[in-house]
Amino acid sequence: MIRALTGFSARNAWKVIALWAVVGIGMTMLVPLLFSKVTQSQSGDFLPRSYDSVAALRIAEDHFGLDPEATVVTVLVARGDGKALTDADQQRIGAGAARLAERRIEQPRLPDEPAFLLPDHSQTPKVAPAMLAPDRTFELLAVEMTGDANDQSVQKVYKAFRDSARAEFAHDGMRTGFTGGLADATDSADANRTAAVIGQALLVGLIVLLNVLVFRSVLAAILPLLAVTIVGGAAAGAVAGAASLTGLKLAPTTQSLIPVVLLGIGIDYLLFLLFRFREQLRARPDQPIREAAAEVSGRVGTAITSAALTIVAAFATLGVATFGQFRSLGPAVAVAVLVMLLASLTLMPALLAACGRGMFWPSRTLQRQPRAGFAGRYGELVARRPMAVLSAAVVLLGVLTAGVVGIRMDYGQGGSTARTPAAATAAEISRALPAGVSDPTTVYLTANDGATLKADRFDGLAKELSRVQGIGQVGRTALSPDGRAARIDLYPTVDPQSKEARDLVAGPVRATVAAHTPAGTSGHVGGTAAIFTDVSTAVDHDLRVVFPVAAALIALILLLLLRSLLAPLVLMLAVGAGFAATLGASTLVFQHVRNEPGVNFTLPLVLFLFVVALGTDYNILITDRIREEMRRPGPARAAVARALRHTTPTIATAGLVLAGSFATLAATPGTEQVAFALTLGILLSAAVLSLALVPAVAALFGRALWWPLRTTAAAPEGNRSEETPVPSPVRQYL
Repeated sequence: MIRALTGFSARNAWKVIALWAVVGIGMTMLVPLLFSKVTQSQSGDFLPRSYDSVAALRIAEDHFGLDPEATVVTVLVARGDGKALTDADQQRIGAGAARLAERRIEQPRLPDEPAFLLPDHSQTPKVAPAMLAPDRTFELLAVEMTGDANDQSVQKVYKAFRDSARAEFAHDGMRTGFTGGLADATDSADANRTAAVIGQALLVGLIVLLNVLVFRSVLAAILPLLAVTIVGGAAAGAVAGAASLTGLKLAPTTQSLIPVVLLGIGIDYLLFLLFRFREQLRARPDQPIREAAAEVSGRVGTAITSAALTIVAAFATLGVATFGQFRSLGPAVAVAVLVMLLASLTLMPALLAACGRGMFWPSRTLQRQPRAGFAGRYGELVARRPMAVLSAAVVLLGVLTAGVVGIRMDYGQGGSTARTPAAATAAEISRALPAGVSDPTTVYLTANDGATLKADRFDGLAKELSRVQGIGQVGRTALSPDGRAARIDLYPTVDPQSKEARDLVAGPVRATVAAHTPAGTSGHVGGTAAIFTDVSTAVDHDLRVVFPVAAALIALILLLLLRSLLAPLVLMLAVGAGFAATLGASTLVFQHVRNEPGVNFTLPLVLFLFVVALGTDYNILITDRIREEMRRPGPARAAVARALRHTTPTIATAGLVLAGSFATLAATPGTEQVAFALTLGILLSAAVLSLALVPAVAALFGRALWWPLRTTAAAPEGNRSEETPVPSPVRQYL
C-alpha cells in the first residue's frame, strides 16, 4: 500500500502538490477560529468530577453564576502623589469603576483582517470595588472578563480595557496597576514577543544553513520549510476539527506545540528522503526521475511509517490518563503526526518527482561518490574503542541523572514574570494585604437536602478557618441568589500557586472544613490552590500508570520491528537512560541553579513521551543499519563502522533540526522548562544514544545482539556491494 501511494503521488506530482497547497493554506486561515471553539483554559475543567475542587467549581457555576470562561483582573488604583486615599478619592474611584462597567470594549482588528475568520471577544467587563488597603494607600477593583487568558485576541481586548482604565483614573490624578492571570499572560507574551520572532528566525536560519552545508543546494535548503509549513497548517486544522467533532477540549498550549513538533518531525522525514534520493541518483544516473522518486519514497516510506506510528502509539497511552490535559494531548499529537505521515507519503514524493535533479542544484555532488570524511573516521573510532565510547556515554548520562535527586513538581502556571508590570503590581498588593487577596481560596457549602441556608449557620466554621495558620483573612459568609449555597472566601498569606498554598489547602483547610461543617451540609474547597492540589494528585496517578503502559507498548513495537530479544532491551535501556539524564539535567538547572519551585508538573510525562518516542526513531535507524551491515561477511565491528559512516550525517542533521525546533518553545511564556528539556533530550538521543551508546554496545556484542535471529550473510561477499541495500523489516533511511 505504501509503494502504491508513493508511486501514485510521484506520477501525479503537480496535482498532489496543488491539492496540499489548497488544503494547507485554507486550513491555516481557519485554525484561529477552530481552536477558539475547542480550547479550554481552566485547569479544574480537566479534572474528573470526583475531585473536591471540581465539586466546588460546579457549585460556583450553578448557584453563584460563575462563568467557566471568566478570568479576573485585579486593578490597583492609588493616588499619583503616593498619599493615602481620602473619602473623596474613594468616591471618585467608585464613580470611575461604574463608568468602566458600562463601557463596551471592542476587539482591536487590523484593517485587512477578515473578521469572519477570528472569534469576536468584544465585551463589557464587570467592574466592582473589591478591597481597600489597611493603610489606605490603594483600593482594588475586581474586573471580570471572558475568554482564554492565552488567546491573543482576548489579550488585545484586555489591553484596550487597560488603556481605557488608565485614562479614566488619570483624569483624577490616579495611577493604576493590573495583575491576575490575564494580566500576567499578556505581560509575559509582550515581554517574550521579540524573543519569539528572533527564535523563529534563528530556527529558519539553522535549517537553511544545515541543508546548504549538507546538500549545497537552494531548493533542498528552502523547500522543506515551505512543505512542512503547508502541512503544519493542515495538521493544526485537522487537530481542531477532530476535537470539535469528538467534543474533546484542548489545553491552550496545544496550538503552539503542534507546529513546533511538526516542524521538527517533518523536516526529519524530508531529510531521510533527500539523503536517499541523492544516493539513488548517484547510483543510477540514467533512471527516470519519477521512477527514482517513487522507488526511493516507497523504500523510505516504510521507515517513515514505522517512525510515525511509534510516536502515535506512544501518545495513545495518554488515553488512560485521568488528567484531561494529558488525555487531550495524546490524540492531538497523534492526529498531527498522522497528517504529517500522509504528507510524507504523498506530498514529499511529489516534490521529489517535480524537482528531480534540480532539487540539488547547483551542487555537482551527484556526479561523484562522497568521501568517508568525519563520519567514516568516527565509525572507525567507535568500532576500535567501543568500551571507551560506552564508558564515556554512561558517565555523562550518570552525571546528568544525579540531578534528579530531590526533584519537586511545580503546579504553578509556569513562566517567570518577576520583571513584568503585573508581577510588580502583585508585589505591591502583597506588601499591604495577604498574598491571596487577588486569588482567594473559597469554601462552598450546600445543604444535603437542597434546602435554603442561613449565613449565620456557618459562623463557627468561619471562626475555625480564621484560626488556621497561613490564612491571613476570612471574608463574610455570602449566600447565593437562590439561597441554596454559601461561600466563604479565604485569603492566604502565601502565593496561591505555591507549594505552601497547596499544602495549606490539602491539610489544615480541608481538615477544618471536614471537621466543622455543620451537620446536614457539605463543604468543598475551591480556587487555584485547591485545583492544583487535586491536579497534583491526578498527575501522580497518571505518572504511575502511563509510564509503564507506554514503555510496554514501545517495547512491543520494537520486538515486532526488530524481531529480536536482546536488541529491544538495549534500546529501551538506552532511551530510559536518556530520559533520566534529561530530567536530571532539567531539575539541576531549574530547581537547583535557578532556584525555581520545581520542575513543571507536565514535564516528566511530556519529556518521557517525546524523548522516548522520537529517540527510539533514531535508535531504530542506527540499529537497523547495523543489522543490515552485519548481514555481510566480515567482522561485526567493521559492520558498525560502515553503519555509522552512512547514518551519522542523517542522524546529526535531523537531531539538530528537531532540537532547534523544540528550542523555539522557550519564547512561549510558561514553556521554558519544556523547551530546554526537549531540546536537550533530542540532542542526547541523537548524539549520545544513537551515535555512541547503541553502536558501542553493538560492537561489543557483535551478531549476538540479534539473538535469536541469525545475521550471517546468505551470499558471498563478492555478490553484494557495500552500497547495495539488504531487505529488512525496517528499511534504512540512507
